[in-house]
Amino acid sequence: MPNLVVQLYSVFFKYQQKHLLQTLSQSCLTDQKPSSSFGVSSRPHESIAASNPSFTDGVATKDIHVDPFSSLSLRIFLPDTAVTSPLPSTHDYGGYLPPPGKFHRKLPVMLQFHGGGFVSGSNESVGNDLFCRRIAKLCDVIVVAVGYRLAPETKYPGAFEDGLKVLNWLAKQANLAACRRLDSQSHIFDSFGASMVEPWLAAHGDPSRCVLLGASSGANIADYLARKAVEAGKLLDPVKVVAQVLMFPFFIGSTPTHSEIKLANSYFYDKAMCKLAWNLFLPQEQFNLDHPAANPLTAGRQPPLKYMPPTLTVVAEHDFMRDRAIFYSEELRKVNVDAPVLDYKDAVHEFATLDVLLQTPQARVCAEDVTIWVKKYISLGGHEFSY
Repeated sequence: MPNLVVQLYSVFFKYQQKHLLQTLSQSCLTDQKPSSSFGVSSRPHESIAASNPSFTDGVATKDIHVDPFSSLSLRIFLPDTAVTSPLPSTHDYGGYLPPPGKFHRKLPVMLQFHGGGFVSGSNESVGNDLFCRRIAKLCDVIVVAVGYRLAPETKYPGAFEDGLKVLNWLAKQANLAACRRLDSQSHIFDSFGASMVEPWLAAHGDPSRCVLLGASSGANIADYLARKAVEAGKLLDPVKVVAQVLMFPFFIGSTPTHSEIKLANSYFYDKAMCKLAWNLFLPQEQFNLDHPAANPLTAGRQPPLKYMPPTLTVVAEHDFMRDRAIFYSEELRKVNVDAPVLDYKDAVHEFATLDVLLQTPQARVCAEDVTIWVKKYISLGGHEFSY
């Protein structure tokens, strides 16, 4: 059983989240205005951590927008291991700028997708910022945290399309960097960062070692992108997805699993809240708990599972969604995909990514366990999964 502090915070969290879900549901019923494609990527009540392009505690961060037509944003986390000592001056930018005409150490790139049931959370939140910093340092990777558009302002497939847009943007960045020499006179990025070389990725990113990591609803997006990467094959070059990490994925289905029955009122996110979140995310005419975005084992999903990249799944003992994530992992293993499960005793949904739980021993151990597995694949590099 989780400790008393976790149990008490779960009560507060569920009250706050249920209030948010009910408020959003009510606004959908009363607001007759057409939804805006621009969307939102954070909620006013969430605490935001400011970016800092100078190295602090071993990681520098910057925020960019990559789409002038939506709120889609990115926060890039660059560990100082990418830079040879001593650290170079910050030039006129006010932060780290790779010096021109010099060899730069290349690091794998991890696309990270935050949780929040598709309706809340942010790539700039205090909790997500701390988690990404931890992963960037432990895994020695450049983390690109995606601020996808939230529901109900942007319904399905908006968040999934945002993830795919970032994956293609990463490929475009790699091709731009290869075709264009970055010098000291280059702009850092244009008004939306869409058509210019992004200096940190150009100097230090190795897209042939790309890892997808998603927490909760972000895991659903990561799994969708893994499938799209398989379908794209060489069209996505030089980006190659070598592995994905699904942390307590937000999976559900119409036929309840044992955990969905036994843990229906579990800590932090219970089954009723989950259904309400899916109702806000999916368009009314598409609402179905066996929707391909919700149930990873819906019949007819493509591509065949045997072509999926290695997939690490993290589950928690007191998470009602745990069984379906385990079943998905089992199906992957049946077709010889490396798909281990890390199962944490006395843990709750999002135990390794929520801001108030990030300093717990379980959260730290989980990050270290994920790192060990991820490093197995980013050290190989350049592997391609296509069909």
